[in-house]
Amino acid sequence: MSTNGQVSQSEWVREALHQFEGPLVRYAQRITGNLEAARDVVQDTFLRLCREEPASVDGHLSQWLFTVCRNRALDVHRKERRMTTATDLDQRNSTQMAGPQDAAALVDSGSKVMRLLDRLPENQQEVIRLKFQNDLSYREISEITGLSVSNVGFLLHVGIKRLREIMQND
Repeated sequence: MSTNGQVSQSEWVREALHQFEGPLVRYAQRITGNLEAARDVVQDTFLRLCREEPASVDGHLSQWLFTVCRNRALDVHRKERRMTTATDLDQRNSTQMAGPQDAAALVDSGSKVMRLLDRLPENQQEVIRLKFQNDLSYREISEITGLSVSNVGFLLHVGIKRLREIMQND
């Protein structure tokens, strides 16, 4: 802390990094499909934060971070999708699930509900993850995704309802 009781810029960024790095990497990985790309996206996000004045994002830091991270991850995903051919995808998928160890790691990586999210449309998955994994409000999700608050609520309602149906049928 500085002598006037305020947190320095570097302490502020360090605290944000400590609090949000993990959730942002998970979020970016979900969008990009690649852990290394997600880490790069999050690094870019925090580099942008370093250039911001704390007062400019005061009160909405998590929303700002998730918005910047989302936009960067979508850019990376679009670029990667343009550069990846169908055969590259087939080769990558066959090496990712090489054996029973990988399958066990997948089962251990999350609860049944989180795995079932993959069956939902991407927009429902995104709002559910932002709400329940990152504890964001409808308003924050709205501002991150560019959807209206009512649309966020609708997607959450429909997504959760669909998850219940899937769980009952499994």
